[in-house]
Amino acid sequence: MHQIIHAACSEGAWIILLSIGTLGGLFRIPKDRMTSIKVICLTASAAFLTLSTSLQAMDYEIRIDPTEKQIERGHLDLGGETPSGDRLDVNSYYLEWNSEPIVPVFGELHFARYPQEKWDESIRKMKAGGITVVSSYVFWNLHEAQQGTFDWSGNLDLRRFVETCAANDMKVVVRLGPFCHGEMRNGGLPDWLYGQPFEIRSNDEGYLELVDRLYGEIAQQLEGLLFKDGGPIIGVQLENEFQHSAAPWEITYAGAAREYTVADRDVDVTHAGVSVSGVVNENAEYGMDHMSTLKLIAKKHGMEVPLYTATGWGNAAIVQKGSLPVTAGYAYPFWSKPKPSPFYLYKDIHAEPDYSPVSFEATRYPSIPAELGPGIVATWKRRPMVDPDSVAPMIVRILGSGSNGIGYYMYHGGSTPVVDGLFMSEESNGVPKINYDFQAPIGEYGQIRSHHRSLNEIHLFLESFGSRLAPMKTTLPETNADIRPDNTDTLRYATRTHGESGFVFLHNFQDHLDTQTIEDVSITVAFEDSNLRIPEAGSFDVPSECYAILPLNFDCGDIRIKSATVQPLSELAVEDGKSLFVFSSRNSLPAEIVFEGIQKVESDDDLAVDTVDGVTKIALPDESISSFSIESVRFVIIPQSMSCQAWQGEGDVLYFSEATLLPSKGQMELLQRGEKRAIVHVLSADSGFVLNSETALAREIAPIHRSFKSYEFELTGDSPELQVEAISERKLALSLKGDLRDVNDVILSVPYVGDRGLAFIDGELLADHFYLGRPWEISLKRFQEKLEGDQMVLVFHPMLEDYEYMVDLEYSGLKPEFDESGKHLEIGKLSIQCEWKAHFSMEFR
Repeated sequence: MHQIIHAACSEGAWIILLSIGTLGGLFRIPKDRMTSIKVICLTASAAFLTLSTSLQAMDYEIRIDPTEKQIERGHLDLGGETPSGDRLDVNSYYLEWNSEPIVPVFGELHFARYPQEKWDESIRKMKAGGITVVSSYVFWNLHEAQQGTFDWSGNLDLRRFVETCAANDMKVVVRLGPFCHGEMRNGGLPDWLYGQPFEIRSNDEGYLELVDRLYGEIAQQLEGLLFKDGGPIIGVQLENEFQHSAAPWEITYAGAAREYTVADRDVDVTHAGVSVSGVVNENAEYGMDHMSTLKLIAKKHGMEVPLYTATGWGNAAIVQKGSLPVTAGYAYPFWSKPKPSPFYLYKDIHAEPDYSPVSFEATRYPSIPAELGPGIVATWKRRPMVDPDSVAPMIVRILGSGSNGIGYYMYHGGSTPVVDGLFMSEESNGVPKINYDFQAPIGEYGQIRSHHRSLNEIHLFLESFGSRLAPMKTTLPETNADIRPDNTDTLRYATRTHGESGFVFLHNFQDHLDTQTIEDVSITVAFEDSNLRIPEAGSFDVPSECYAILPLNFDCGDIRIKSATVQPLSELAVEDGKSLFVFSSRNSLPAEIVFEGIQKVESDDDLAVDTVDGVTKIALPDESISSFSIESVRFVIIPQSMSCQAWQGEGDVLYFSEATLLPSKGQMELLQRGEKRAIVHVLSADSGFVLNSETALAREIAPIHRSFKSYEFELTGDSPELQVEAISERKLALSLKGDLRDVNDVILSVPYVGDRGLAFIDGELLADHFYLGRPWEISLKRFQEKLEGDQMVLVFHPMLEDYEYMVDLEYSGLKPEFDESGKHLEIGKLSIQCEWKAHFSMEFR
């Protein structure tokens, strides 16, 4: 370990100079810690020699109880079957598809907030990002703005939306309401309910008659599209946050106290947003009865589905044993003060859901979130800015804690419609009149953001290995008990295991705090009959914002990985029973894979292979691609930067590109913003293929690595010209010159620092934006008809130094300098980026 190279005794003290060697080639002293190497003086009577504690690696240990997770079946009134015999069931821990465990990924897109003609593209963007189930609210006040008259046309065409999901092989959960929220006016309740002679959100007969009529209308739209019909709808949500939260009524007066969309009996248990509830609900039985009544009404109208979901956080009411209580997690809420949240701390989330206490016996239901916030809405008073790099660590934490599903609210942003000149957003809460971008992985106009890509890396893992993960139980280390949100010095990790196989989930992130590199750590996982150490020898550093899912006794065909510091990404099938496993190295973690037994490793890459003590260890080069084979199994390891550019193709193929790649009727659609050139790397189990394109010039180029084929695409089309005219210091007019037929979209980028911006054409407000530190983006192609022969006028407002949201800007380091007047407004140079589109197909020879 440590070699003493010189020792001398002087006046009763030993002076010891140490040479710090390496442990397995991995223990190292970072440059910024060289000052901690000390000359150590020990008294002559010391019985042993020791090192400065600053040089000792921290070996974390977690002991695995061999007892298997107890899973209960048959106690829930859930589950269903298609005419062809496929079954979806729910046990106490996970969902089952034809008796096999699954981990679904839900993503929210409000069809009423997005143009109908773009639904197909957006659903394909969600599918390309790893979403398997599309969730959407049915906002009552949009469909029945006038009492007794329902509108299911245009962007409100629920049936066509569900059919579009089905055409793209996506499952659907319809959130029925009657109350939805979603920062919609009155939470989705029609204005005309306000003056009715009954209590809303109650068991009053008059209210339930109207709900019955609403559910009946929805059922007509969904006829033939339910799971029982062979359709895509696997579930419906009943109500939303019943006996937990509400929206403000918009029928109010300036300066008046807020009145919420809730029955008088539930006022005391109602919160302004998703929260922990410390209030005893004296009407809990009433709440359960109301939720059960809603389920009966839904079933009366034929809406019989495998999943009846109910928001279960903060003591909200559910249908006991007859619904799936879904959970939430918002680290950057606008309804509470900014502070470090608990959503990056591991826990046994199956036993103790987030926002506990809850109204149900948690261990009898699987933990499946519906509302993890990959973004958040901005309000006029509050501007929480969600760091895109914060989302993947949250998902690693939620999976490691025992959740067996992921649900994002919102996964796809949108624009709140205007109905008969009435803004339908939650204006009394200061929500933008139109903008519902939500800082989501897919933006208001379909923009693909960085967390779309980083989350897809985790979704690909779940697609290939979710069936292994689902039955695994969570174990927490002893060190976990002392971690609080503001304690960022201790490694945050947990395991999920079944038998002696499993995964280590770790991350180094905390919202509203900067984390530092956690240096010189190792993790020992103590099973009943054996120990596994990560890394196999030595230690590693865990940089800030790092996250990883590391395998333990992970079977790849007949080959077993004992441990690794690389993350499983995908498994691609090969003919004759062979397999191709793809792993992703983690940024700044030394990459190694330790195999059980003495293995013959075949590779053309420069790998360090060491066989000792009955195992085979492969040390992989940092930040590069490697491949090797052991018997009939092939392994490809790629850098994390590349795995966050992965796109699932049809069949057993992965594409890697900075461009956006979408499945499209047996082909792939390529979308590229900015330059008219794109590079695509292809990894397939069968290398006998070529890519062809009739809409772009495609040519094969030198591969990024011998395991891949690489192609360059040159896209064609003419770019429009942006013309900008300054009307005043805070008002600009712009127009587009040129044909937009060649472009898939034209995105206007508006860099500014101020309070807000509004966009008008011919006096009509079409878009608005609250400053969040990033340029405001608007799709000009969406408004091309209105722009023909007209201008778009942008109006900006300065921010004032005493605005309440300064607390958010300070947290994000975005608070500007103010002049003597206490105002600030600066507008940068406007620009446009064209989004180009092409299609290509894979043909095997």
